[in-house]
Amino acid sequence: MITVLLLVLYVPRVLSSATQAAAIFPQDPALRIGSTLTATCSVSSELGLHASQLFWTLNGQRLPSGAYSVAGPTALTVTLPHLSGSRQPSGDNLVCHGGGGHVLAGSCLYVGMPPEKPVNLTCWSRNTKDLTCKWAPGGQGEAFIRTEYRLKYRLRWYGREKECEHYSMGQLYSCYIPRDLALFTPYEIWVEASNQLGTATSDIITLDILDVVTTDPPVDVQVSRVGELDDQLSVRWSNPPALKDFLFQAKYQIRYRLEDSADWKVVDDVGNQTSCRLAGLRPGTVYFVQVRCNPVGIYGSRRPGIWSDWSSPTAASTPLSERLLSGSCDPKAGEQNATLRRELKQFFGWVRKHTYGCSGVTIKLYDQWRVWLQKSHKTRNQVDSTRR
Repeated sequence: MITVLLLVLYVPRVLSSATQAAAIFPQDPALRIGSTLTATCSVSSELGLHASQLFWTLNGQRLPSGAYSVAGPTALTVTLPHLSGSRQPSGDNLVCHGGGGHVLAGSCLYVGMPPEKPVNLTCWSRNTKDLTCKWAPGGQGEAFIRTEYRLKYRLRWYGREKECEHYSMGQLYSCYIPRDLALFTPYEIWVEASNQLGTATSDIITLDILDVVTTDPPVDVQVSRVGELDDQLSVRWSNPPALKDFLFQAKYQIRYRLEDSADWKVVDDVGNQTSCRLAGLRPGTVYFVQVRCNPVGIYGSRRPGIWSDWSSPTAASTPLSERLLSGSCDPKAGEQNATLRRELKQFFGWVRKHTYGCSGVTIKLYDQWRVWLQKSHKTRNQVDSTRR
């Protein structure tokens, strides 16, 4: 309708009274795709126009005269069969013109389908302070005419129905409830879709705010070398500050990638620790590391929380291996096996010499041996270079 008003606005002043003396019926109809429309343009006899002097346009394109039919001295009809979906959500412009091309009257055609039931309604709360919900349109989601979505909610056993007011402009099919939410009480939430051709309502979901909590990413993520070990990095972080006053148990995940790679490797078994050791890395290589948090069991909730976003990437590099510094090439498979056997023999010999009867080999002990092994390689490389 807005487009038609603009068209009338720009016609000469002498025609503004003429548009009041002409009309299209039906005015602004809403039709299903595939329908046939017959519209009639009737003009006042005071204009002195005969029906044969009139013509029609649709979205600025002149319609063929074969679709016209004279319904009277001052009335011309047009028939549009098998209508396809509107080209614009505000409706297609069907306009009746006088012989000189001036606009006499206009109508908007809304051709589409009634909405289908919205699906995939999910919600989450950031630190129990708010609630955000998103959904998807039902079916193919293409109604061709403007469809409005309203997120509604109420307390399950009491309370009046409310409507979410903060619909996202940047993300379709999303709404944000910033405050006045109750804890320890379930909500019923649903979405209603409507346009000129009908309405549809999603399934109702029931949730407690405490069961859909997510949080901010962990903070103070630090990545550092592990002594002189060339294949390991240590990662440490702190709990999200927003959760410091809540009773919860956190789960963490770590992911890391090479500087020149887009592929992340995920470490799932971190648990509720706030530190982790990454092993088996490439010597002399820059890695990017991120951590995220899942707040489990907020105030005793039995449902798993929702993963936070990943923290900002933190970079660190592993030490450059002494073997790489020596310029030696990678050994072949047989040489690798021989090297592994020799190093294992060295390790167990070192254990007998340094453990003094300890029954277990801890990670700290392994680290000490790796440092000793790298130093031995460095010493051997220095001797080899002296001999040359």
